[in-house]
Amino acid sequence: MGILSRIGGWFGMAGALSEQPGDQNAAPSASLVPGAANIGPDGALQLSAVWACVDRRATTVASLPFFAYEQKNGEKTLARNSRLYQLLHDSPNGRMTPFEFWRAMILNHDLRGNAYARIVRDQRTGEAVAMWPMPADQVVTAVLPDGSMVYHYYIGGDVAVLAEQNVLHLKNLGNGTVGLSKLEFMRASTDEAARAQSNATQLFGNAGKPTGVLMVDNVLSDDQRNAIRKSFAGLTTGNMARLMVLEAQFKYQQVSMSPEDQQLLETRHFSVEEFSRWFDVPPVLIHHSNVTTWGSGIEQIMDGFYKLTIRPMLVGIEQAVRKRVMTPRQRATMTGEFSLDALLRGNAKDRAELYAQLVQNGIATRAECRQLENLPPIAGSDELTAQSNLMPLHLLGKVKPTGVNAPEPVKQ
Repeated sequence: MGILSRIGGWFGMAGALSEQPGDQNAAPSASLVPGAANIGPDGALQLSAVWACVDRRATTVASLPFFAYEQKNGEKTLARNSRLYQLLHDSPNGRMTPFEFWRAMILNHDLRGNAYARIVRDQRTGEAVAMWPMPADQVVTAVLPDGSMVYHYYIGGDVAVLAEQNVLHLKNLGNGTVGLSKLEFMRASTDEAARAQSNATQLFGNAGKPTGVLMVDNVLSDDQRNAIRKSFAGLTTGNMARLMVLEAQFKYQQVSMSPEDQQLLETRHFSVEEFSRWFDVPPVLIHHSNVTTWGSGIEQIMDGFYKLTIRPMLVGIEQAVRKRVMTPRQRATMTGEFSLDALLRGNAKDRAELYAQLVQNGIATRAECRQLENLPPIAGSDELTAQSNLMPLHLLGKVKPTGVNAPEPVKQ
């Protein structure tokens, strides 16, 4: 590390990896591209690729059920009657469904690097009974001299100071104290995409009419120039198919570049791929052309997306909930987990194959599989079974096969 970086770290002015007492800063200390405009969340979400990436990640996570389990003697059972189950699976607060709550949290997490939720607790037991999202732009995180954290929530002209045990804090990539604001780090990319979109809108909003110059061999007076400008302006406005007639030996020379010359379309295609990298979403999942289409290797792409993008996010959320939401007593006896099995609900073939393997190998009962399919239990289905052809060698010839014409076992 250079001497300037050390000095900056001593005075709290270092970059993304620094930590300092007091208020924390999640923005970069320097801009890679000077002059890049800060378009903010509202501007970024007007770029279709940004919206699609954030929406794909947020809705995927929010669509997964979050279960609470009781743990005892190495066994887990659904804690349906617990407050934790009701909070995580049924209703995080009086206004939102779990889907709406987690989608709002991931939106803040992906754009601002941090997602915050105020935790309301039972005064008697300390158990969490509600979680309310707090917009990341209205929260300032501070580290106190003793190392603990407090959160200043600015709303309606007031400020609420919350202790760390009353705030669920989801952090994106960062130094462990706060996550880095992705929107600030990708400012050059969003500025470039916004300028390309603006240029395209202006070009086609002008009906694709290029700019140019009128050339004539004679020297014109000021009055003639003004008259020509006025006449030519009338010719170039209006319907795209309008015929332009030049008289008195005038010639028209185009001076602006076409969209192809400006590589406008290529730039906009590249922006989609650029945002896919920023948000770690395969381009095909946001309907980008010129890449693998649906049905051609998409299953492997989605499998990688679930494993390398969604699963790490779920682990971070589960651990944050365990650390901040659960009480010490709940941490000793309970756990909370997202169910990735819900991703198979859209594929009947994969579900059937999974259930068959679980039942045939004695891992799950038919009743458990029927419950996952919302089917009623039937008699005799709550027993573990296994294929008889997977038999220990010392039992060969000693187990009598079933059937009408089954032969007698060979005596040894």
